[in-house]
Amino acid sequence: MIKDCGGKWVILGHSERRHVFGECDELIGQKVAHALEAGLGVIACIGEKLDEREGGCTEKVVFAQTKVIAANVKNWDHVVLAYEPVWAIGTGKTASPQQAQEIHEKIRKWLKDHVSEGVSKSVRIIYGGSVTAGTCKELAGMHDVDGFLVGGASLKPEFVDIINAKH
Repeated sequence: MIKDCGGKWVILGHSERRHVFGECDELIGQKVAHALEAGLGVIACIGEKLDEREGGCTEKVVFAQTKVIAANVKNWDHVVLAYEPVWAIGTGKTASPQQAQEIHEKIRKWLKDHVSEGVSKSVRIIYGGSVTAGTCKELAGMHDVDGFLVGGASLKPEFVDIINAKH
């Protein structure tokens, strides 16, 4: 249906699908495989909830989510990872650029150790935790932040500022 409508990419594993609709990591992995087999690009979302972050489980959660996605990808050319800390979406809490960089760097290292060095260097890892015109420039300056998954701000005039944020 997505392709019939002219779509070329799909977002899978978004926090609302995981936490409102109860989609588990395994189902998201299956959806990733199906979308890629159907010729769609995949933006695969990963991220932890506030209690997981405060409990020191960020890496455990994010790496488990990434592992299931990676197990279902044969060719990474049409895959983008989107780190979206669930605790920073619509809560008024925001990850600092340094926090975003830290986890992006760790995801890249996980990819190097568990997939390949080539994939770790080439895959785009974008940030999706309440990106705004006020936060985008500093976030864009982080070495391992390759772009943004923009939510509510995409409906506001400030979206132009986010689009124009440069490294």
